[in-house]
Amino acid sequence: MRFQLSDDQRALRTGMRELLARRFGREALRAAVGRPGLDRALWRELGAAGFFALRLPEAEGGVGLGLPEAVLVFEEAGRVLLPGPLIATHLAAGTVPGAAEGETVVAAADGGGLLEWRDAADVVLGETEGPGGTEGPGPGEAEGSGPGEAVALRSVDPLTPLHRVRARGASDPVAVLLTAAEQLGTATRACELAVEHARTREQFGRPIGAFQAVQHLCADLLARVETARAALYAAAVTSAPADIAAARLLADEAAVRGARDCLQVHGGMGFTWEADVHLLLKRAWVRARRAGGGADAEELLARELLSGAGR
Repeated sequence: MRFQLSDDQRALRTGMRELLARRFGREALRAAVGRPGLDRALWRELGAAGFFALRLPEAEGGVGLGLPEAVLVFEEAGRVLLPGPLIATHLAAGTVPGAAEGETVVAAADGGGLLEWRDAADVVLGETEGPGGTEGPGPGEAEGSGPGEAVALRSVDPLTPLHRVRARGASDPVAVLLTAAEQLGTATRACELAVEHARTREQFGRPIGAFQAVQHLCADLLARVETARAALYAAAVTSAPADIAAARLLADEAAVRGARDCLQVHGGMGFTWEADVHLLLKRAWVRARRAGGGADAEELLARELLSGAGR
């Protein structure tokens, strides 16, 4: 079976890429690194563009699209390293008032007890069990915000503040899939930067892309990106747990190893603060730790393989 994007899906991806290029290009990224914080105006603009309400039914004021379309827009967000609790707010659309429109910023703890952007959010879900069991807070309330409920962590990524909270169980499969989409976007950007540098940087009077070692690095980058893309798009169509787990593992590998290889292509320049490569790697590291890392995905795939072998 061949999976091809429809004209509408391509238009959606192009529109989101153009929006993000205009509102969160490289200069905005570097400015955000220097002055960390959530851009509320951009958040509302994303809401107006339907980013958070993409999967919400039209009858409820949403766009009425599905997981494949959500994967495409989150891939674009990952490509530019867009900061903020994007997935939590997207999943809260239709449940938390204002989330769909980008008026309310929602943060949520994942199954591994990792909580991003706690202090910048209007609503925090899953920080503690709370008096009502698994019920979340009301609009504008922060659940479990008392002393000792959350422990601030030193985040390797300057654009992702982190807290450790009490875990609440399994992670939402959609959140896992959308994290994989962000990782794919970051891996794609790493590949683009590596190829661009290989074409323009010269050593011994030749572009470094003419050297076989650099060519192999770039080829490996592309191979990992396209393998992860195929797995991700398939998982978005099937929504099968095993497919989502496979997509998550491949996307994590593509993002982390891709950023490392991109740094290798850049050489000593890649280690500098002025280059963007370290930002790609740091974000990929943080995402790879969501929901306790890839261990759950590995266990799920192992069970699938063992059950298949017994048939």
